[in-house]
Amino acid sequence: MEFLHTPVLFRETLEMLDVKAGGSYADGTLGGGGHAAAICGRLGEAGLLLGIDRDPDAIQAARAHLEKFPCKKRFIHGNFRNIRDILEETGIEGLDGAVLDLGVSSFQLDNAKRGFSYMADAPLDMRMDADGGGLTAEDVVNRYSEAELTHVIRSYGEERWSARISSFIVRERKKKRIQRTGDLVEIIKAAIPAAARREGPHPAKRSFQALRIEVNDEIGGLEEGLEAFVECLNPGGRLCVISFHSLEDRVVKNCFAKHEAPCGCPKDLPMCVCGKTPDGRRVTRKPVCPSEEETESNPRSRSAKLRVMEKLQ
Repeated sequence: MEFLHTPVLFRETLEMLDVKAGGSYADGTLGGGGHAAAICGRLGEAGLLLGIDRDPDAIQAARAHLEKFPCKKRFIHGNFRNIRDILEETGIEGLDGAVLDLGVSSFQLDNAKRGFSYMADAPLDMRMDADGGGLTAEDVVNRYSEAELTHVIRSYGEERWSARISSFIVRERKKKRIQRTGDLVEIIKAAIPAAARREGPHPAKRSFQALRIEVNDEIGGLEEGLEAFVECLNPGGRLCVISFHSLEDRVVKNCFAKHEAPCGCPKDLPMCVCGKTPDGRRVTRKPVCPSEEETESNPRSRSAKLRVMEKLQ
């Protein structure tokens, strides 16, 4: 299958990133290379694009897609949370800008065998790096306790029926191991009352999101990665982050706010005594959201939010 991904908030992200010819830029979620291609097109021969992705298929597709651009390119199969180590290993001293387009790509959702989608029957996998070993959605569904499953589905899926869904999963896995997305979808449908199923999105959407986040440690990786990217930016460099649900957006918002106003002194003190000074400023006070035209042409963009921070001199 061809690796296709329509970049969300494409124009807005490139405008905010403000790419300088000859600079060093990173796309920490390379995908098919949509945002990276636009960056490469502005870099010129002296510029450098560092492309990172956990999915080896994405690396392969982006490498071919970006071959026509004259800038220098380095491709890393890895996790953007390790950006400090990646820069050290590649000899890059700092970044003039970076993009993180969070979540799963259209390719991963549409490729049934990856197990991300609740719309097609497939093995319960959901790993961003399917060749890297580690935890799968099947492991979570069949090994976690009922309390652990409830916590995951409630915390990462914000699912009101999390406890009921978990109890149904535990009951069904006692009969046989749950190995397919189709089987899990039917269990979730049975757990959610009929009246609730008739409202809102697909009944399995929130639970599948929660499992994907748990399998790939997306929130932990995002928290760690944001701090690392801010540290690795050159003065004046910008970090653009596109999130797709409230959990991600909250992490980004809090991180950027902390770097803009790091003082933790009690408010009743007449002056700051902690000595912490800002090292970033929020370019976007409120998140940038897709236009009505974009949401109509790409329904998956509806929940997207772009936040941008600039490293202070």
